[in-house]
Amino acid sequence: MSKEKGNNAPVTERGNSLELNIGHLYPAEMNLYGDRGNILCLVQRCRWRGIEARVKSIGLGESWPQGLDLLFFGGGPDAQQKGVARDLLETKGEGLRHDLEDGLVALAICGGFQLLCRYYRPAEGPDLAGLGFFDAWTEHPGPRVPRCIGNVVVEWEKSKLVGFENHGGRTYLGASCHPLGRVRRGHGNNGKDRTEGAIHRNTFASYLHGPLLPKNPLFADHLLRLALERRYGPMVLPPLDDTLEDLAHAAALRRGGG
Repeated sequence: MSKEKGNNAPVTERGNSLELNIGHLYPAEMNLYGDRGNILCLVQRCRWRGIEARVKSIGLGESWPQGLDLLFFGGGPDAQQKGVARDLLETKGEGLRHDLEDGLVALAICGGFQLLCRYYRPAEGPDLAGLGFFDAWTEHPGPRVPRCIGNVVVEWEKSKLVGFENHGGRTYLGASCHPLGRVRRGHGNNGKDRTEGAIHRNTFASYLHGPLLPKNPLFADHLLRLALERRYGPMVLPPLDDTLEDLAHAAALRRGGG
């Protein structure tokens, strides 16, 4: 991200003293392919605007916290997902589901996406029950089937999203689940129906690593604005000098054939 940015605070009806509480769910277990960079991006884009961003790590065995404005749930290997899936349902499930249904802004990537669905069927072993927040499910076709790997370009409502995918599971959306976008290049959810990710209420899910948000500043600001407006009401989020981010986004589009 650019080193020099403006420091114009967002305009609200309540003044300019703003803060956001950002939750990082299972940071030790679910942090593949630079996913932690999404947290760093959100925090820095807040600071450039004079918004105080506090990050709370939420690990195994910890109860669900109160007062979150934005949540990030990254990806992890199958071996880690087993323990995470059990802890998610037994320790955090009720509080997490309540907050997501209540409009908590959240971003889930890859394994985090899968565990918010109905279930995940790994290449080996029993199904992992998910939270069921998304009307969707994931099945791994087996270790002999090639993984979905490569650069991805997705048509999103406000822009094109770019990133990198590397997943064995194929996710299928139910009738009540809407995709985040349509795949222009890459595999997306399952390599068949051209869907990528999912949206329900203010929760966004995707298979895009890289990490996703630094390469897609418009999407990052979309999440921040939703979180701020949920807490403070309507506001104007001042733009930043995203020259370097836009160059990285354009380069990723070229690599992805977008």
